[in-house]
Amino acid sequence: MSQPRLVHLDGRRRPGPPALVVVAHGSRDPRALSTVRAFLDVVRAERPGLAVHLGHIELNEPLLTDTLAGLDARGTTDAVLVPLLLARGHHVKHDIPETAARARVRTRVAAPLGPHPLLARTLHERLTEAGWRAPATERERRSSAVVLAAAGSRDPDAATDTRRTARLLAERLGVPVVPAYASTAAPTVATALRALAARGRDRVAVASCFTAPGRFATEAAQAAPWIAAAPLGVHPLMASLLLHRYDRALAADGRSDAA
Repeated sequence: MSQPRLVHLDGRRRPGPPALVVVAHGSRDPRALSTVRAFLDVVRAERPGLAVHLGHIELNEPLLTDTLAGLDARGTTDAVLVPLLLARGHHVKHDIPETAARARVRTRVAAPLGPHPLLARTLHERLTEAGWRAPATERERRSSAVVLAAAGSRDPDAATDTRRTARLLAERLGVPVVPAYASTAAPTVATALRALAARGRDRVAVASCFTAPGRFATEAAQAAPWIAAAPLGVHPLMASLLLHRYDRALAADGRSDAA
C-alpha cells in the first residue's frame, strides 16, 4: 500500500502522524530488552513512515522520561504512548499518565494490550507451538486445562483484565483456563495447578501471558506439569494489536477535539 504524501503541492512539508512511543516495563533479564527491540522492528515494518520509539518505566534505558524529552528536543510535538503491558494496573493508571503529563510533548495514553481477541489468538498460537492439541476425546477434554500465567498486581482492575483474557482463550481452546500470577496476586501458578489436579485435570498446559522472557516467565514454565508456552515475544499479531491501540487512541482524541 502506498504511503500518504508528506509534502504539499506547494512544496511545504505536511506534518506526519503522531509518534508512537511503546512503553515497556523494563527488566533485569537482557533477553527482555532484545525481544522488545526486535518487536519494535516488526511494528515499524507493519507501519512504514510511522516514527516508533521505546521508553521504559524502570530498569532499562531509555526511560520514558528521557524518550519524551528527546522527542521534544527534536521538535516532535505529538505522541501516542502505548503500554506494552497486558492489563490495567498502577503503571497504566498512574505512572505512565503522570510521566506523560510532565512532558512538553502533547501526549495521549492508549489502553494496554489486554484484554483483546488478538492477544488470545497469540496465546493460542504460542501454546500450539509448544505442543498443545485440542482434546481428541471426551476423556481428554475432561482432563485438560490451561493455566494463564500473568505478572500480578494489587490493582483489582488488573485481575479483571486477566480474567477476561482467560475467558477469551478458553473460548478458543474449549477447555477451562485459570488465571494465575507470578507475584502479588493469588492464586500462584503452583496453587492453580494443584487445584486443577485435585479436580482430575492432569493434562494442563501453562500459557505465558508475558511480553518477553524474564524471571516470571521462566518460573511459570518450570512449574508446568506438561507443556509451557513461550512468552508472547516477537509476533505479528501483537504488532497489529499495538498499532490498533495506537489508532484507537488517535480516534478517541479526534472525537474529543470535535466535541
